[in-house]
Amino acid sequence: MTAKADTQLRRLPERGSQDFELACSIIDQARICHVGFTLEDQPYVIPMAVGRDGHNLLLHGSVVSRPMKNLSDGLPCCVTVTHLDGLVLARSAFHSSMNYRSLLVFGTAVLVSDPIMKKRGLDALVEHLVPGRLAELRPSTYKEMNATTLLTLPIETFSIKSRSGPPNDAASDIDAPIWAGVIPLRLTPGDPEAAPDMQAEIAPPGYLEST
Repeated sequence: MTAKADTQLRRLPERGSQDFELACSIIDQARICHVGFTLEDQPYVIPMAVGRDGHNLLLHGSVVSRPMKNLSDGLPCCVTVTHLDGLVLARSAFHSSMNYRSLLVFGTAVLVSDPIMKKRGLDALVEHLVPGRLAELRPSTYKEMNATTLLTLPIETFSIKSRSGPPNDAASDIDAPIWAGVIPLRLTPGDPEAAPDMQAEIAPPGYLEST
């Protein structure tokens, strides 16, 4: 029997949450996650694109990928999504911190084999990564679909931890002549860079402006 994941926060439990909508928002604002699992007594943590379809987290990869094969066979995993929102600079190194939102989803992924549901999930991933892109792409071929594994992981057993706000300096440090505060951090896209073989008359699509 697989042990149930322990989602209880013992240190700074006030930073924890079991709010499903918050979990969804953390996923929806992410493009990448890290999938952790143990295979033959060796731990692995693999970066993957991430998306969501309702109550399920979406993962995909090549059908020949060893992680995807083992996850498809029921290997338990932990998917982590983290947003780093700022560096919290206190008047001491000890009290310095980070503002962040972090989600851990535990469970066993399920292979999506139904062609209609698989297409729906892969389309949702594409649209999540670059909203508006899906309508412009050619349809995936039968061969491409068969070469891709799609997994869903129920967002049921999860743990959220987050921090926001200014530093929490020790009272004895407040009067020290040291700057304290927060450096906000945001992930923002740069200017699109066209492929070198792009036809000159093809302008960047409008949806890239909001990506």
